Amino acid sequence: MEGFHITVRTSALPLAGSYSILHVSLISTQGKIVSDVLDHAESHLLPGSAFTILVGGSHDVDQVALVRLRLEVRPGFPDLDWHCQCVEVNHGPRVQVFPCHRWLQAADGDVELRSEDVCMVNREKVDVLKEHRTRELSTKQQHIRWHTFADGVPRCVDMQTLKPLGPNLSSTRQSPGTNLHYLRGFTERKDPWGSFKEIEQFFMQNGSGNSVAMYVWSHWREDAFFGYQCLNGCNPLLVRQIHSIPCILSVTPELVQPFLPEGSSLELELERGKVFLLDYEVLEGVPPNVINGKQQQLATPLCLLHASADGNLKPIAIQLQQKPSSENPVFLPSDPQPDWLLAKMWTRCADFQCHQLISHFLRTHLLGEVCCVATLRQLPEVHPIHMLLMPHVRSCLQINIQARASLLAPNGVFDRSIGCGLNAIPVLLAHATARLRYHTLCVPEDLKARGVETLPNYYYAQDALKLWNALHRFATRWVDLYYHSNTEVEEDSELQSWIMEIFTEGFLGNTESGMPQSFESKEELSKFITMVIFSCSALHAAVNFSQFDFNLWMPNCPASMSRSPPQSKGSVKEEDLVTFLPDVNATCSVLTTLALLSEPGVNFVPLCQYNEPYFSNDAHCRLVEEVQKELSTIGAEISERNSKMELPYSYLSPDRIENSVSI
Repeated sequence: MEGFHITVRTSALPLAGSYSILHVSLISTQGKIVSDVLDHAESHLLPGSAFTILVGGSHDVDQVALVRLRLEVRPGFPDLDWHCQCVEVNHGPRVQVFPCHRWLQAADGDVELRSEDVCMVNREKVDVLKEHRTRELSTKQQHIRWHTFADGVPRCVDMQTLKPLGPNLSSTRQSPGTNLHYLRGFTERKDPWGSFKEIEQFFMQNGSGNSVAMYVWSHWREDAFFGYQCLNGCNPLLVRQIHSIPCILSVTPELVQPFLPEGSSLELELERGKVFLLDYEVLEGVPPNVINGKQQQLATPLCLLHASADGNLKPIAIQLQQKPSSENPVFLPSDPQPDWLLAKMWTRCADFQCHQLISHFLRTHLLGEVCCVATLRQLPEVHPIHMLLMPHVRSCLQINIQARASLLAPNGVFDRSIGCGLNAIPVLLAHATARLRYHTLCVPEDLKARGVETLPNYYYAQDALKLWNALHRFATRWVDLYYHSNTEVEEDSELQSWIMEIFTEGFLGNTESGMPQSFESKEELSKFITMVIFSCSALHAAVNFSQFDFNLWMPNCPASMSRSPPQSKGSVKEEDLVTFLPDVNATCSVLTTLALLSEPGVNFVPLCQYNEPYFSNDAHCRLVEEVQKELSTIGAEISERNSKMELPYSYLSPDRIENSVSI
């Protein structure tokens, strides 16, 4: 009997099966449709099953362009999602495979599958497939819409709960079972800590098994460790080299002379590139929070640092506010110890705000979400850039929706416990977005622009540069596989719509950002892809999974300060320092959150490990094997270096980097 033998395969996932009735239609390259309904008692959509049906055909239907599937709820049975692996169509000697690898729901209506060829719009020859691309993007754009989270901030997906995501954009993270036993039970204690001894007792219950946290506790008062954290702590992105002192920083050569090498001068050290700056100007005008009914305070420090001959970076002057005045002194290492330590604590508190909302949330979470939404809306699934990027950005949607509904919402941890509360979040994010530049998101350019590429103890920079180069080679090879000339990049209308949407919705059309609005070459495209993958994997690993280690000893990085910055020297004693710190319940609220965020899931997928079936074809396999080999070499080099260090830097070891932002 002439016709099509259609084999429908259900994935082997434990819950992949469904009771529903399946409607199957074949659409030919000429647009003709052949249909059937699968509703036979002996054929079930069971996990791991495959069944074949014969559908009558006609002489003018030769090659099938699309397979259309639709689920219909079987009367009297539950409406269960179905995970289809693929559909195979056998018509004479020809066998076509139509991959699915997704969940289907009765509510989806018609779902169309095309054959497994990767294809860009300019190479699409069949009108039916051209129309399919258009329908796919139109459907996605109706479902995935943009929403303004706050004015002046990258836009986000227009979903307030996870339900609209559906099963294919949701992710299941298996918790590592973080031990919160010694952090619980403090929610009602709204009073300040009584002493550093009391904080220490609390710390030992939680941190005695954490070697990094124990090192922080032992060394947090030391200037060399303060400098180390600027390079290798949980916010290694701010420190930059300077060649002149900012006019708003009231530092004279005489003031810092005692902290420079003998026989040198400030002018000479600036010329030699040995002077660095931390500047928290972005916090200017950000309203501080009210916690437990008490007004909190924010500073906007300027911190001058010097790189010594042994490679250590040490602070040599700290001014806590941007505007010079007699009530805004410059604190020095030679000041009374409580004054100097308090100035460093204020700087670390400012760093906490910038780390959480800028280096972490803006530069990894929000950037990943912008790229994910634009990819879904502008690149069809058959597009090679969609295929490459989705494993690195898909999970951004779920974790960011959850963050906006919890951490960043009323009664969330920012509202209850952090110096930048609900009123401050949109202000600080808008400030940071206006200052964000494309080159700062690209590791080689960022390190060069900040003048830090040669600092010998900058382990984050060393590892990040190696990873960037490996990812860039991977991205370049992927682009070379599908684009044979710069002209093909320029003429890919879907790709150009994609980058323009990222520029418009993510960077809000700010031409000063340096963000590309179009791609004119393969090189530009490869660089951008590298930036996205690095930001959503390696950068997120560096700024997220280090948090608990460096914050567990809370005085090292207070999430808020309960008193105003000092306006003179000699006004505080050692025992007064604890009174500046967050209350007990606020401390524990922050640490509980950081403990949960800092542990990779049990089922986390390491960098450039891919579960998606389309990575199994020969060309993709070769590229993946090459980058995995490079990453393995980088991991061995990091391990060898770390074996000789008292405080290893492991956050950018490839086996500890998650493929995407999923927590």
